[in-house]
Amino acid sequence: MANDPLTLMSAPAAPPLTSGPTPTPTPAPATAPLKIGPVVVDPPILQAPMAGYTNYAYRQVVREFGGAGLLATEMIAARSATWLETNRGEHPDRLWGVRDEPRPLAVQMWDNDPDNLARVGRRLAKDFGVSVVDLNFGCPVRQVTVKAQSGSWLLRDPDRVGAIVARVVEACDGVPVTAKIRLGCSDDCRTAIEVAQRIEEAGASCLTVHGRVASQFFSGDADWSAIAAVKRAVSRMPVVGNGDIDSAATAVARLRESGVDGVMIAREALARPWIFAQTAALLRGDPLPPDPSLAEQKELVLHHYDLVCQRFGIERGTLLMRKFACSYAQGLAGAREFRGRVSRVETREAFLEVMRVHFPSAQAGQPGTG
Repeated sequence: MANDPLTLMSAPAAPPLTSGPTPTPTPAPATAPLKIGPVVVDPPILQAPMAGYTNYAYRQVVREFGGAGLLATEMIAARSATWLETNRGEHPDRLWGVRDEPRPLAVQMWDNDPDNLARVGRRLAKDFGVSVVDLNFGCPVRQVTVKAQSGSWLLRDPDRVGAIVARVVEACDGVPVTAKIRLGCSDDCRTAIEVAQRIEEAGASCLTVHGRVASQFFSGDADWSAIAAVKRAVSRMPVVGNGDIDSAATAVARLRESGVDGVMIAREALARPWIFAQTAALLRGDPLPPDPSLAEQKELVLHHYDLVCQRFGIERGTLLMRKFACSYAQGLAGAREFRGRVSRVETREAFLEVMRVHFPSAQAGQPGTG
């Protein structure tokens, strides 16, 4: 499938952060921007790459709210990208919008073959003109680890990780290469510090550390003390922390307490893409902006739906939007019923009707308004 961005249909912009009660934490002192090679990430708040979610439509929503210093695509498979280009003259659909999208922008990829990753990395750097090429050594999904011996599977071999990074750094020729890791494969194989040191020696410009081992997937709590230890173990390379950031106040606290150079926000941003703007406000020393009202959040879901349908068509766009709509309802009163209904819709008419009748009208713990 071609990946040149289409002209998106006219739709209302994401609602401003203007209404709804939200407690205001103590503002943080001013924070220095994150420097990834020549790329200045200001504020040092990064949107995490999430497979199946962080496509161009989602990134446009995040960009409309503002606050994210660096956005990232979904993770692409380098081997599949090579096959598509060689056999079909196409690019992965996950590169939709990348050529003409505002910068800075990172593209994340995975594989275990240094030459394959170097080939795709060079193409991303020179043809697509991305700001950052990111290597995934943290994915815990079985299809990537056990079946492909990639992602977090590689953390058991720090030297191999270093060799891969060095090869891609050479191929990208000045475009910064970064990496994302976990603390290790399991509690018995915590290799993050050694892996980080090999990545730094290989010439990477930044490292993101998720505070769990791969065998945890997303259970338990992210270990930010372990992330801080990785930061202390490297000398030159900036380190970004990731894991369990569920509010702007948490993001600021983790940044200040752990000593990392930036924070990456993942799952919470699927429900609240305005969290980046809220975090940026606190880092500037401004009061915490309130969440959008529920009416504004409802309009945001419809706006996002229009963006998805413009790219994928109404039929496929409706099916794809079901998971996004479920995420937006997280933490709202009546979310369970809404998710049960919206996850079964198959037509535009059905989606709009469920949104009209069943989208939550109250925050969790508050009485409904109708």
